[in-house]
Amino acid sequence: MSNECNHDCGSCQEECDERSFLAPMNAHSQIKKVIGVVSGKGGVGKSSITSLLAVLKQREGKSVAVLDGDITGPSIGTTFGVEGTQLYSNGQEIIPAVSQGGIKIISTNLLLDRPEDPVVWRGPILAGMIKQFWTDVRWGEVDYMFVDMPPGTGDVPLTVFQSLPLDGIVIVTSPQELVGMIVGKAVNMAKQMNIPILGIVENMSYVACPDCGRKIFVFGKSHLEEVAQKYDLNILGHLPLDSELAQLCDMGSIENYSSNWLDEFNEKIKEF
Repeated sequence: MSNECNHDCGSCQEECDERSFLAPMNAHSQIKKVIGVVSGKGGVGKSSITSLLAVLKQREGKSVAVLDGDITGPSIGTTFGVEGTQLYSNGQEIIPAVSQGGIKIISTNLLLDRPEDPVVWRGPILAGMIKQFWTDVRWGEVDYMFVDMPPGTGDVPLTVFQSLPLDGIVIVTSPQELVGMIVGKAVNMAKQMNIPILGIVENMSYVACPDCGRKIFVFGKSHLEEVAQKYDLNILGHLPLDSELAQLCDMGSIENYSSNWLDEFNEKIKEF
């Protein structure tokens, strides 16, 4: 994937201007598809959805990487059990951590002396770190890179949209009434940046009764269908609150998770 443009025509000037913001890919990396996972607000399980997308693509036999762009609230390292991994650097490049299943991972916490140390940085430094994760990490050959983006539509998400060659984004939301407005912000930001929206996921949609399997909508009725219709979005799934998934994430063993609903989710994302 090249950042250079060989056009000399005026009709593509706008596209060329946009591409000029792209950070250069690491010289020893070849990344075929880059997919951002976004949310208009925090607390909707964006990181767990990012992790599940990576796991499902890895199970297809793809080479997968996760760039944890949530610099001040990184959790990907814990989810994949690589927290505390000593990263190797040759002085010019960083070698990413690798999960038990072979997923390559970079996250702020892997660079800190202690995972609980706060990242008290201003916006430009946070944005610069994301660019370094793209440019200075030796990713090698990757079929799919998933970028766990910080919530909202501020400076750091804007840096991801401008600096990384995103092939599309997945929007993660929750079943609450004000979701429509929040999703709208994410949709409009993506449109302004000319980034395709691959679909929308409603997380924490329901809890399945352990005895009868009946769906219990603890956060009330879903508004996803209306929101998806309003913004012409592809619904990728209504995903449940699952205590087993939460436990495996805490244990660093998300790659061991399986469920009937996960199989259904996988069918929806095969076209990525």
